[in-house]
Amino acid sequence: MKNHTLNTLSWLRMMRFIRNSNHASQQFLQDVKLTPAQFDALAQIYHHAPLTQSELAQHLLLTEGSISRMLTRLEKDGYICRTQNWKTKTIALTNTGKMLIEKVLPQQTHFQSSLFEQALTKEEQKQLYKLLTKLHKSSEGY
Repeated sequence: MKNHTLNTLSWLRMMRFIRNSNHASQQFLQDVKLTPAQFDALAQIYHHAPLTQSELAQHLLLTEGSISRMLTRLEKDGYICRTQNWKTKTIALTNTGKMLIEKVLPQQTHFQSSLFEQALTKEEQKQLYKLLTKLHKSSEGY
């Protein structure tokens, strides 16, 4: 570890936090038979529907091809519907999908917030948000 810079160590800490957070989310979401990626897709559709597969991919920071199989599964499970309007296919939640995300979203949001609230003061949370926003903006060109 002697050769690692402070920046490398900070990056490693962020990656470990994300891994731990994702693992805990995965355990929580198992109860409702969703993966974190499916949860994220349903949450994005909930907030932005109707939207195209391309728009959803942008919100999820994925390629259209990588979400195609997931959407097929969500449609098969009855959580989303895809509607063709001439050349445009849009995605929306079904009533079942809407009921699920309205139940799970507040619980997941509370859980994720608690990870920060347990470790950081309000002031530290604000400071972290500002720093992460700055890092995110500087990385957008990569």
